[in-house]
Formats: sequence, structure tokens, C-alpha cells
Amino acid sequence: MTHSPTETEIKLAVADARTARKLLRSAGFILARRRVFESNVVFDTSRLTLRRASMLLRLRRAGRLSTMTFKGKPVAGKHKSREELELTVTDPSTIAAIFERLGYRPVFRYEKYRTEYRPARGEGIATVDETPVGTYMELEGSPAWIDRQAARMGFGEQDYITASYAWLYLEWCRTRRVKPGNMVF
Repeated sequence: MTHSPTETEIKLAVADARTARKLLRSAGFILARRRVFESNVVFDTSRLTLRRASMLLRLRRAGRLSTMTFKGKPVAGKHKSREELELTVTDPSTIAAIFERLGYRPVFRYEKYRTEYRPARGEGIATVDETPVGTYMELEGSPAWIDRQAARMGFGEQDYITASYAWLYLEWCRTRRVKPGNMVF
């Protein structure tokens, strides 16, 4: 995958995927990648060194595509912005074994269905993520682009979510008094 090494994004909570599709179509987005099931495994040390430093090491399987991702510490602000290094892998089991040999073990697993949209013209990307704890739109691009697109769909800065899916899952469990595990269907 080739894209900017810095990822800038927000999440927006929506009622369901149908609502998200309507909002995106009304804002001029077109389907770029059909809905696909994703299985994500987050790796960390036994002391959760990466989590404590607000970094992430992830292995994602999405359909026939597998990617390894490192995300650096986010920069504080209304958008979530941080280094993202991503690599397509042909043998995810071997990459997982390498992580484990280096002292990283699976610490959290999460699943979602993702559909990707792009504006008819210009930069940026929007995704619709259907998760076990709700449906979210992600807008990824420059801060100004994100603000324009969110406003076009009726969202304001107060609606911006910069939390990770792991954090959203933990909050979901806390409010429902459910013991956290993995965020899976």
C-alpha cells in the first residue's frame, strides 16, 4: 500500500450502515471497495509497552488481503493524527510467528465489516465500519478536508471521535457492565 506515512482521521457515530451510505452519497462519495469482513489482531508485550506509549502493532486480514500496521503515538488535537506504516503481507501466519518470537503476543482481537468510499473528485477517503459495538464512519484526509466533509454531512466538531476501536469497545463494556474480552461478532 502506498499512502502518506501520517494518518489523520476521525470517526463519526451513525445509526447504521444504511444511514452512513445515504450521508456519503448525498456528500458526493462513490463506492471504492465493497463491504469486506476484517479480522484484526493487536500485538503487544506482556507489559503492554506499546499500549502504554499509545502505539499499535496490528495484523489485519480483510478478504484475501493481509496487512501489517504500525501506528505511532497520536498528536493531540481535534483530529487523530499519527504516523502509520503499513505493509501488505503474503503470509500472515509467519508474520504473527515473527512478532511472537520478538516478544509481542496477541492482546486484543476485533472484527468489523468495512466498506470504502472516495469522493467523486479530489482527495480523502471515507469508510463505513460495522462493528459489534456500533456503526462508525471514518473520514481520513487533511484536517481541512475532514472538517469540510463532516460539515457537509451535518456533523460538527463535537461529533468527532478520535478514540480507537479498542477504547470504544472498553467504554461499551463499561457502560453495560460487561467483562471485556475481544470485540468480535
